[in-house]
Amino acid sequence: MPAKLELIPAETRMEASADGASFDIAAVASRTFLCRLTVTEQMEQESLDVSIWGSADGENWPKKPLLKLPQQFYRGTTKMVLDLSLRPEVKYIRARWDLNRWGRVAPTPMFVAGLDLVEVPPMSRETPTKRMSLAAS
Repeated sequence: MPAKLELIPAETRMEASADGASFDIAAVASRTFLCRLTVTEQMEQESLDVSIWGSADGENWPKKPLLKLPQQFYRGTTKMVLDLSLRPEVKYIRARWDLNRWGRVAPTPMFVAGLDLVEVPPMSRETPTKRMSLAAS
């Protein structure tokens, strides 16, 4: 069964920039994830930047994220793939969100959103021609 992580639990109310909890991904087989950011509420004149960070020990986090999702201004869902198969040193991941507000209305930004990651299972190394030849025998 593929691993599923909620880096930002669904319906999280965000009013300030913050880091999410870290998750141990050392035992995840494929190390490839489908990331789905869902924004269900927001106000006008604000933006949400969500990124995913990786660490070898869960304590020290680098200066650059592994993945930065497109900046959000409105409700909706954005999907991207995070492939860590060539990054064996990354054993922990976490989300970071940054909020920005402009204009003359309330100064506090507010988004309600969630970010979940679902492991993409490893693909079969068997080629379609090999499968066809096995079926014919």
